[in-house]
Amino acid sequence: MAASPILDGIRILDMTSVIFGPYCTATLAEMGADVIKIEPLGGDEIRRVGRPAKTRGMGPAHMTLNRGKRSVVWDLKTPRGKASLLRLLSRSDVFIHNLRRDAIERLGLGYDAIRTLHARLVYVHCTGFGEGGPYSGRPAYDDIIQAASGAASLLPRADGNPAPRYLPMAMADKVAGLHATYAVLGALLHRERTGQGQAVEVPMFESFTHFLLQEHLYGRAFIPPTDAAGYPRQLDPQRQPLKCLDGYIAVAPYTDERWVRFFDVTGHADFLEQEKLCTARERFLALDRMHAEMARIVADRPLRHWLMLFAECDIPASEVRDLEGVLTDPHLMSVGFFEQRTHPSEGGTLQMRLPVRFHDTRPAEMRAAPCLGEHSEEIEAWLQQEGDTPR
Repeated sequence: MAASPILDGIRILDMTSVIFGPYCTATLAEMGADVIKIEPLGGDEIRRVGRPAKTRGMGPAHMTLNRGKRSVVWDLKTPRGKASLLRLLSRSDVFIHNLRRDAIERLGLGYDAIRTLHARLVYVHCTGFGEGGPYSGRPAYDDIIQAASGAASLLPRADGNPAPRYLPMAMADKVAGLHATYAVLGALLHRERTGQGQAVEVPMFESFTHFLLQEHLYGRAFIPPTDAAGYPRQLDPQRQPLKCLDGYIAVAPYTDERWVRFFDVTGHADFLEQEKLCTARERFLALDRMHAEMARIVADRPLRHWLMLFAECDIPASEVRDLEGVLTDPHLMSVGFFEQRTHPSEGGTLQMRLPVRFHDTRPAEMRAAPCLGEHSEEIEAWLQQEGDTPR
């Protein structure tokens, strides 16, 4: 029989909102952590985001970002609310919040105050910009970070439309959430080795910039620079899904060997005999020509023809789907990626399992996304029974 979920027995006090922090704690809940979400009287703003909600305060993003958690509502500006929070903190392994530093200090919940009460606590601050810089303390959302990091400048370079544009997803929030996830796990490992908790800062700006520039630092990776920032292959306007007779296909002959194979199996090997296309280096410098020719070649055959041919020749390719098409993807269906559940108040729901599989530990049994304050009485009663024994 598989062992308990990998984070079984770890309790996380989650005072984050919207996407960044909740995405982190949802991931930890899926690994088995007991996540208790502390909400203000009006609830997390994400509850009200999204028009398809069936019930007020149970919006679609809340249903995915906060499943697996318990919800309590406490007014932390009152002595009773703060006392309840401190008692719960003493019985928790991790405290994670996204309040600005001055706001958390006004509540008396800054790290210096908390560590005197609970030296083993992992204290995580999800923030927009790191301490010590001129942007410290500024509010930040995904759009702001995409703009500040240079992400909004990428699409104009790739398609020629000069207007800066955001990537159409909350990418900076979720990338920072994953950084926060490994930060929590690293700090817990440190505590296991030393017995000591610590403060952890996870700034969204630095997190997303670190993610973005891994390849886009490009020629600026050297001093002096060998080229400008921006990875040419990903910024090539010709590098787009390709139109075939009955749809669109993505083809990625990333290595030079696969490029040669592509032109060979499609019957156009002579294309690479042209001037300045004869060597791997020349082909790399002429990727715009290569992509343009690839688009011309695939245009006159149906999608299924190309998918079968490229599968036989080990050339990476995929049909281009819309979001609705992804929901019925045969691979995702076969591996049980989507899960249909019944929510106590919302009825049928579609959820996604953690994409990572641990072979020797079983997945967590995920509770439904909570209604606002659903577990307040339960947690208060448990705190009364527990007495004053710290974690």
